[in-house]
Amino acid sequence: MLGGQTSDPRAVHGPTGGAAGLEEMLASWLPRQRWFPGRGVAVSELSVVSDVTLSSGDPGLAHMVAQTPLHGDIARFQLLVGSRRELPRQLEPAVIGRSDGIAYYDALHDPQLAAALVGGIADELQAGPLSFVREGATAGAGDFWSAAGWHDGRVLTAEQSNTSLVFGNRAILKMLRRLFPGANPDLEVADALARLGSARVAAPFGWIQADFDGQPVLLGVLSQFLAGASEGWALALRNIGELYAGSGDTARDSSAGLSEPMPFAAEARLLGEATAELHADMARAFGTRAMTDGEQHAMASAMTDKLTAAAADVPELRTHEQRIRSAYDSLTELREPVTVQRIHGDYHLGQVLRGADGWVALDFEGEPGVPLAQRRAMAPALRDVAGMLRSFDYAARHQIVGHSNAAEVAKVADAWVGQCQAEFCAGYAAAGGADPDSNGQLLRALILEKAVYEVVYEHRHRPSWLPIPMDFVAAA
Repeated sequence: MLGGQTSDPRAVHGPTGGAAGLEEMLASWLPRQRWFPGRGVAVSELSVVSDVTLSSGDPGLAHMVAQTPLHGDIARFQLLVGSRRELPRQLEPAVIGRSDGIAYYDALHDPQLAAALVGGIADELQAGPLSFVREGATAGAGDFWSAAGWHDGRVLTAEQSNTSLVFGNRAILKMLRRLFPGANPDLEVADALARLGSARVAAPFGWIQADFDGQPVLLGVLSQFLAGASEGWALALRNIGELYAGSGDTARDSSAGLSEPMPFAAEARLLGEATAELHADMARAFGTRAMTDGEQHAMASAMTDKLTAAAADVPELRTHEQRIRSAYDSLTELREPVTVQRIHGDYHLGQVLRGADGWVALDFEGEPGVPLAQRRAMAPALRDVAGMLRSFDYAARHQIVGHSNAAEVAKVADAWVGQCQAEFCAGYAAAGGADPDSNGQLLRALILEKAVYEVVYEHRHRPSWLPIPMDFVAAA
């Protein structure tokens, strides 16, 4: 039975059966999940603040929200908890814990229970504070709901911040793990653009949301799945591989052919054109405006503050701090006002797909660790351009880290990055985006801002990759 029973927020019952020690099980299980921020950090305090029965019996399905202190804040996480007395072997890796002969596990890995979520959207279920909403106005939604064979879902393993499942190669259900109150841009933007008929987004077919503490919270989005499409990052890496010949220790003669068109350069131009179309669609849906002088000064000041904090964290940045600061300060001297609009906010090669009909952007959620209001704020569209230009650099150079012939391979990488960046910018300008060449001052500051962020990230999480953004900063 798929139904609704909302719990007392201080208790754990329903399909979980008031399992002894469930909160302790969750506190042990959460830090081991790849989507948990600060993975590996012990959770010393956890409480279940919502428990809704979605399916009773065996197997049972409970929708739960757990909260725990994290990085000086209170973080809430969405959990789909399945319960079975006899657990199939394939679900063993998803086990949260056991109590009184019952296994509790991550239900998103159970095709039977995961399909119940899509069924809830189809039936527009209301379960306690949870609302399952079916979208009928976007392209392809009606065809999906009328088709058979979407009930078997498979979990995608590459995602890190959330958990996504594909149903029948027709739709993808992204369940958000960390929850934030307020309108979530992942649904807000994609649905608005799809309703406009934009070809640069995957159309939402429905979603799951909740009302907690009087505020809307997005829980999951069911969207069009582009079967056969290639992720931009993976496609770029395959193309770069054509340039790195030999057994893995040598590159082809880097003095020959580097001025010729390189693999992926043509795709980079098409991606630039698609990005300009995406920004135009977002401007049409949400409007644009010019920044005031005060806002431009505030933008430069915010960049400088982040730089100061970064230099304190990564001493290697201090050598370049004054030069970067000068690039930020120059934003207060721009003669033309800076136009701002809604943007993607976390734009890179891993956020775009190359399908049969061109490039499509994904995941408008933005940086999950950034406050929702900031992710929904208007910003210069060139911030997305800056993110993609840095992504080309990463795609080429992360393979050079530790390479035995790094100096020679770097020459090839330089040429590939230069061509792809130039073609992307040319395509962006040709399709109506702000010409990067005519806005070099702003673009340079935005690229440096992104690189400074990368320096801090690599310093904290992947020290071996720190030379990638540091080398850029040193040369910029």
